[in-house]
Amino acid sequence: MDEKRTVKVSKFLALVLRHDPGAVGVALDEGGWVAVDELIAACDRAGRRFSRAELDHVVATNNKKRYEYSPDGVRIRASQGHSVPVDLGLAAAPPPDVLFHGTATTTLPLILRDGLLPMSRQDVHLSADVETAVRVGTRHGRPVVLEVDAAGLAAEGHVFRVSANGVWLTDRVPPARLRQRPV
Repeated sequence: MDEKRTVKVSKFLALVLRHDPGAVGVALDEGGWVAVDELIAACDRAGRRFSRAELDHVVATNNKKRYEYSPDGVRIRASQGHSVPVDLGLAAAPPPDVLFHGTATTTLPLILRDGLLPMSRQDVHLSADVETAVRVGTRHGRPVVLEVDAAGLAAEGHVFRVSANGVWLTDRVPPARLRQRPV
Protein backbone atom coordinates (compact mmCIF):
# COMPACT_ATOMS: atom_id res chain seq x y z
CA MET A 1 0.00 0.00 0.00
CA ASP A 2 1.58 3.29 -1.05
CA GLU A 3 1.85 6.24 1.34
CA LYS A 4 -0.77 8.35 -0.46
CA ARG A 5 -3.36 5.57 -0.18
CA THR A 6 -2.42 4.88 3.44
CA VAL A 7 -3.02 8.54 4.36
CA LYS A 8 -6.30 8.65 2.42
CA VAL A 9 -7.68 5.55 4.16
CA SER A 10 -6.43 6.77 7.56
CA LYS A 11 -8.12 10.15 7.20
CA PHE A 12 -11.37 8.51 6.19
CA LEU A 13 -11.15 6.17 9.18
CA ALA A 14 -10.65 9.21 11.44
CA LEU A 15 -13.86 10.69 10.08
CA VAL A 16 -15.85 7.49 10.58
CA LEU A 17 -14.35 6.24 13.87
CA ARG A 18 -14.01 9.61 15.62
CA HIS A 19 -16.64 11.95 14.24
CA ASP A 20 -19.30 10.57 11.90
CA PRO A 21 -19.89 6.82 11.86
CA GLY A 22 -23.20 7.54 10.15
CA ALA A 23 -21.26 8.71 7.08
CA VAL A 24 -21.03 5.04 6.10
CA GLY A 25 -24.03 3.79 8.07
CA VAL A 26 -22.32 2.16 11.06
CA ALA A 27 -22.86 2.73 14.75
CA LEU A 28 -20.14 2.69 17.35
CA ASP A 29 -20.86 0.88 20.60
CA GLU A 30 -20.52 2.69 23.93
CA GLY A 31 -16.75 2.06 23.92
CA GLY A 32 -16.29 3.40 20.39
CA TRP A 33 -15.90 -0.06 18.84
CA VAL A 34 -17.30 -1.34 15.56
CA ALA A 35 -16.87 -4.79 14.02
CA VAL A 36 -14.08 -4.78 11.42
CA ASP A 37 -16.13 -6.76 8.89
CA GLU A 38 -19.08 -4.40 9.34
CA LEU A 39 -16.81 -1.35 8.88
CA ILE A 40 -15.17 -2.70 5.73
CA ALA A 41 -18.54 -3.65 4.20
CA ALA A 42 -20.12 -0.29 5.07
CA CYS A 43 -17.17 1.64 3.64
CA ASP A 44 -17.36 -0.46 0.47
CA ARG A 45 -21.08 0.35 0.10
CA ALA A 46 -20.20 4.04 0.56
CA GLY A 47 -17.64 3.86 -2.25
CA ARG A 48 -14.59 3.81 0.04
CA ARG A 49 -13.26 0.31 -0.60
CA PHE A 50 -10.27 -1.09 1.31
CA SER A 51 -9.29 -4.61 2.31
CA ARG A 52 -8.58 -6.06 5.73
CA ALA A 53 -4.89 -6.17 4.76
CA GLU A 54 -4.97 -2.46 3.94
CA LEU A 55 -6.75 -1.74 7.21
CA ASP A 56 -4.12 -3.78 9.07
CA HIS A 57 -1.43 -1.72 7.36
CA VAL A 58 -3.06 1.59 8.35
CA VAL A 59 -3.45 0.49 11.98
CA ALA A 60 0.12 -0.80 12.17
CA THR A 61 1.84 2.12 10.48
CA ASN A 62 -0.13 5.15 11.63
CA ASN A 63 2.51 7.36 13.22
CA LYS A 64 0.03 8.62 15.82
CA LYS A 65 -1.33 5.13 16.58
CA ARG A 66 -4.82 6.54 16.13
CA TYR A 67 -6.54 3.18 15.82
CA GLU A 68 -6.59 0.00 17.84
CA TYR A 69 -8.00 -3.47 17.42
CA SER A 70 -9.75 -5.35 20.20
CA PRO A 71 -7.58 -8.13 21.66
CA ASP A 72 -9.35 -10.70 19.45
CA GLY A 73 -8.91 -8.50 16.33
CA VAL A 74 -12.64 -8.54 15.60
CA ARG A 75 -13.37 -4.89 16.44
CA ILE A 76 -11.63 -1.56 15.80
CA ARG A 77 -11.86 1.91 17.30
CA ALA A 78 -10.09 5.24 17.39
CA SER A 79 -7.77 5.53 20.40
CA GLN A 80 -8.98 9.07 21.23
CA GLY A 81 -10.14 12.30 19.63
CA HIS A 82 -13.84 11.57 19.40
CA SER A 83 -16.43 14.26 18.87
CA VAL A 84 -19.20 11.65 19.18
CA PRO A 85 -19.95 10.37 22.68
CA VAL A 86 -17.98 7.25 23.62
CA ASP A 87 -16.52 5.92 26.84
CA LEU A 88 -13.05 4.57 26.13
CA GLY A 89 -12.98 2.96 29.57
CA LEU A 90 -9.68 4.58 30.45
CA ALA A 91 -8.80 4.56 34.13
CA ALA A 92 -7.64 7.69 35.89
CA ALA A 93 -3.85 7.92 35.92
CA PRO A 94 -1.45 10.21 37.74
CA PRO A 95 0.06 12.54 35.13
CA PRO A 96 3.68 13.60 34.86
CA ASP A 97 4.32 16.96 36.54
CA VAL A 98 4.29 18.77 33.19
CA LEU A 99 2.42 17.99 30.00
CA PHE A 100 2.36 19.93 26.73
CA HIS A 101 -0.20 21.24 24.28
CA GLY A 102 0.57 22.28 20.72
CA THR A 103 -1.49 24.92 19.02
CA ALA A 104 -1.08 27.74 16.51
CA THR A 105 -0.25 31.37 17.24
CA THR A 106 -3.70 32.43 15.99
CA THR A 107 -5.46 30.58 18.83
CA LEU A 108 -3.07 31.63 21.60
CA PRO A 109 -4.92 34.79 22.80
CA LEU A 110 -8.17 32.85 23.23
CA ILE A 111 -6.43 29.99 25.05
CA LEU A 112 -4.59 32.36 27.38
CA ARG A 113 -7.94 34.00 28.19
CA ASP A 114 -10.17 30.91 28.51
CA GLY A 115 -7.75 28.04 29.01
CA LEU A 116 -7.78 24.79 27.10
CA LEU A 117 -11.29 23.51 26.43
CA PRO A 118 -12.30 20.34 24.57
CA MET A 119 -14.24 22.37 21.98
CA SER A 120 -15.89 19.79 19.69
CA ARG A 121 -13.96 16.88 21.23
CA GLN A 122 -14.73 15.04 24.44
CA ASP A 123 -11.42 15.90 26.08
CA VAL A 124 -8.46 18.25 25.98
CA HIS A 125 -5.49 16.46 24.39
CA LEU A 126 -2.04 16.80 25.93
CA SER A 127 1.30 15.22 25.09
CA ALA A 128 4.12 14.00 27.28
CA ASP A 129 6.82 15.56 25.10
CA VAL A 130 7.53 18.86 23.40
CA GLU A 131 8.25 17.30 19.99
CA THR A 132 4.73 15.89 19.72
CA ALA A 133 3.22 19.20 20.79
CA VAL A 134 5.24 21.01 18.10
CA ARG A 135 3.99 18.56 15.44
CA VAL A 136 0.40 19.08 16.56
CA GLY A 137 0.77 22.86 16.57
CA THR A 138 2.34 22.82 13.12
CA ARG A 139 -0.82 21.24 11.68
CA HIS A 140 -2.71 24.43 12.52
CA GLY A 141 -0.18 27.09 11.47
CA ARG A 142 2.89 28.54 13.16
CA PRO A 143 3.28 26.36 16.26
CA VAL A 144 3.13 27.42 19.88
CA VAL A 145 3.79 25.03 22.74
CA LEU A 146 2.11 25.46 26.08
CA GLU A 147 3.39 23.84 29.26
CA VAL A 148 0.59 22.47 31.40
CA ASP A 149 1.03 22.27 35.18
CA ALA A 150 -0.45 18.78 35.33
CA ALA A 151 0.75 18.19 38.89
CA GLY A 152 -1.06 21.32 40.06
CA LEU A 153 -4.22 20.34 38.22
CA ALA A 154 -4.13 16.83 39.66
CA ALA A 155 -3.69 18.28 43.15
CA GLU A 156 -6.82 20.38 42.51
CA GLY A 157 -8.77 17.23 41.64
CA HIS A 158 -8.60 17.24 37.85
CA VAL A 159 -8.72 13.71 36.47
CA PHE A 160 -6.24 12.59 33.84
CA ARG A 161 -6.41 9.52 31.64
CA VAL A 162 -3.96 8.27 29.06
CA SER A 163 -5.16 6.75 25.77
CA ALA A 164 -3.75 3.64 24.13
CA ASN A 165 -1.59 5.84 21.90
CA GLY A 166 -0.12 7.87 24.75
CA VAL A 167 -2.27 11.00 24.49
CA TRP A 168 -3.13 12.46 27.90
CA LEU A 169 -6.77 13.47 28.30
CA THR A 170 -8.49 15.78 30.77
CA ASP A 171 -11.66 17.85 30.82
CA ARG A 172 -10.09 21.34 30.70
CA VAL A 173 -7.02 23.35 31.67
CA PRO A 174 -7.55 26.79 33.21
CA PRO A 175 -5.32 29.64 32.00
CA ALA A 176 -3.52 29.86 35.36
CA ARG A 177 -2.08 26.37 34.74
CA LEU A 178 -0.60 27.27 31.33
CA ARG A 179 2.73 28.77 30.40
CA GLN A 180 4.00 29.46 26.89
CA ARG A 181 7.22 27.65 26.08
CA PRO A 182 9.67 28.86 23.43
CA VAL A 183 9.64 26.63 20.35
